[in-house]
Amino acid sequence: MTDFIVHLIARGGYAGIFLLMVLENVFPPIPSEVIMGLGGIAVEQGEMAFVPLVLWGTIGTTIGNYFWYWIGWRTGYQRFRPFVERYGRWLTLDWHEVEKLHRFFLSHGHWVILAARFMPTGRTLISIPAGMARIPFWEFTLWTFAGSAIWNSVLAGAGVFLSHNFHQLQDYVGPVALAVMAGMVGWYLWRVFTWKPRD
Repeated sequence: MTDFIVHLIARGGYAGIFLLMVLENVFPPIPSEVIMGLGGIAVEQGEMAFVPLVLWGTIGTTIGNYFWYWIGWRTGYQRFRPFVERYGRWLTLDWHEVEKLHRFFLSHGHWVILAARFMPTGRTLISIPAGMARIPFWEFTLWTFAGSAIWNSVLAGAGVFLSHNFHQLQDYVGPVALAVMAGMVGWYLWRVFTWKPRD
């Protein structure tokens, strides 16, 4: 995967960064940490400039998130109810909880969208409830772009800092991402086994 990313960045430049970041948000297993980290290395080597790198990476991130936002918008809030009633245990949700989450998202959605951009999985998946809650398109774009710009700047800056020892970036990011994922899986399993629907 890393070789593919390196090749596309080398051949495509900013367009390669843009395309990879679109794909990263449509297919989350493609790691943005590696994409922007390699972009940071290219900055240190004089092959790219920092601001255009972050700008094109962030535009790609935002456009990639439109895919999931559109799915949420098309599904809608009420259409989700039969699915929740049928698979509530596996979702660890009942409709009452969905309604609470929906109201919370309507009141604080912009902050949720912004904060989710710094989470390993949340930065992509948050686009679905944003669409379901019909968060205005311009507002979704604004907060997605703002949060992504900060996160991409951090990743590119890490690439610049670790440009001579890039493997260190994967050494640190990889274990942290795995630990977060393991914690999320453990939390989900605990929810499944202890969940009880409201009467």
